[in-house]
Amino acid sequence: MSSKYIYNRILLKISGETLKGNLEFGYESSAVDSVVKRVGAIVDEGVEVALVVGAGNVWRGVMGSEWGMDRVTADYMGMLATVMNALCLRDAFNAAGFSAEVQTSIPMEPIATRFNRNDAIKSLEEGKIIIFAGGTGSPFFTTDTTATLRALEVGADAVLKATKVNGIYTDDPMKNPDAQRYDTLSFEDALSRKLAIMDSTAFSMCRDNDLPILVFNFFEENSLEKALSGDTSVATIVK
Repeated sequence: MSSKYIYNRILLKISGETLKGNLEFGYESSAVDSVVKRVGAIVDEGVEVALVVGAGNVWRGVMGSEWGMDRVTADYMGMLATVMNALCLRDAFNAAGFSAEVQTSIPMEPIATRFNRNDAIKSLEEGKIIIFAGGTGSPFFTTDTTATLRALEVGADAVLKATKVNGIYTDDPMKNPDAQRYDTLSFEDALSRKLAIMDSTAFSMCRDNDLPILVFNFFEENSLEKALSGDTSVATIVK
């Protein structure tokens, strides 16, 4: 483990849009390479990294709802899309010289192995990057919930939510220049101020299990390293 950072085993949640770069949908090689570079930098320093990636670059359930698709079917399609994204990242990490594995919530051999807590922890201890895919295996749960669930199962020190802004604000800073930023927040304050940090299930799981949430701008240079060091200028910490 790295003694350089406050958090040594993390669950990093990134959006599917992170992989599409400037494209409308799909995968942009430079965007995928950027993820590998940023995550690989902390792996090289001894941080144990588990990843959960969304599916917004491939599929959103709202697409199906527009023509009356059943919510359960739409959610299952979203789960499959996260597996595609996980496979993309696994190969990109491996090509860059890292060791990465994909574990899925539902049986998908030979594409990927099924989630196994003991195997995942062992791989993390060996310095491998573990990418959890397929959601929780059940509809009606978001990738935020998946990230929190897996973080708790593997004993992560924190959940890091990668976004396009450097923390949590009173309002959308992209739309409201007067929005105020928080350095730190308690779970109670986040609830009372009705701040939409994660979906309610994921947030409640973090609160009930004292699992810190770090919200940071993934695209800012060295922001991941600074967030792991506890730098509240680049990340809002909810604890």
